[in-house]
Amino acid sequence: MPSSELMPIGVFARRTGLTSSALRFYADSGLLSPAEVDPVSGYRYYGADQVARATALRRLREIAMPLAEVETVLDAGADEAARLLDEHVARIVGDAATARQKAAVVKAALGGDVPGLLIATLKGPVLADAVDQVLTATAQEPGMPVLAGLHIEVSREAIALTATDRYRLSTRTLVPAPPAEQTWVGTVDGDDLRAAVAAVRRSPLVRVEAVPYGIRLRMPEREDRYCRLLTEDFPDHRSMLASLGEAGTRATVPKELLLRALEELPGEHVELHVSDRGVDVRSPDGEQPGVPLPADVTGEALRIRFETTTLYPAVSTAIGPDVMFDLRGHDQPVTIRSADRGDLTTLAMPVKPDHSL
Repeated sequence: MPSSELMPIGVFARRTGLTSSALRFYADSGLLSPAEVDPVSGYRYYGADQVARATALRRLREIAMPLAEVETVLDAGADEAARLLDEHVARIVGDAATARQKAAVVKAALGGDVPGLLIATLKGPVLADAVDQVLTATAQEPGMPVLAGLHIEVSREAIALTATDRYRLSTRTLVPAPPAEQTWVGTVDGDDLRAAVAAVRRSPLVRVEAVPYGIRLRMPEREDRYCRLLTEDFPDHRSMLASLGEAGTRATVPKELLLRALEELPGEHVELHVSDRGVDVRSPDGEQPGVPLPADVTGEALRIRFETTTLYPAVSTAIGPDVMFDLRGHDQPVTIRSADRGDLTTLAMPVKPDHSL
């Protein structure tokens, strides 16, 4: 007779999220044998100490891990299991990217390889750097896939690349050569662009063409790369930029010194104390000494707080040795850009003073 500490298969199934039929299959596979089987009725019973293994098994199968690999992960130590998981996820991501590109080629063939509308011709390394810089302001947000996209606006004179995660907004302006012949606006899947960046960077010139449901990147002696269009409306960033008030304080700081201070200070938040003496970078809790930085400051003294995950990418992608901050108040968007080049601009939202740390 089974111990009172054992659970019937139905109870165990509810505890672990596995169906009874799946538990029978895993028992037959040797992955999760019952703690006890009634010799008369054949009923299966499981112990409470098997819940963790069963739950891990379910989660591994939910990410499409083969049974042989599941067994290896379950029986491995923590470090080895983590390594195996990383390898499995990397394979899935690689396979998905390959499948996406092959599907795009098939779609083009089904459509008779309709010629794309030339949007612009750009230098590959310049385009790759711009994509890398601007995509730091994207986010994977459930229900809002457009926040993971890159918005492209093409005029005859310039191409504007913009991304936002609602806490940051980055925009980079490129000059096509020769000038673009068409105007074009669309939001492109950020993951598709990331997958294409390595090839783009190695290409002297890239032809960007509009095709049905996406754009095509054509590079000499390289396979075309396709990036899907996102159908959701991109946030009205132009209205937001137009509504920004005048900056009351401007501070120009050495980029590398600021990055080093952000790297060294602990915690999730950082506070900038801006005054005519320079910029002091501090932890909001005051437990660590501040890091004073030389800075050219005009305007009023100001204290402003950021999440490090918001401020660091905005500074690290800035072009040039010095970063300029246009500050409008402790609770207003901050404009961050190169001190001597204005083609890459980032807006960063500060944390309100009463934010719970």
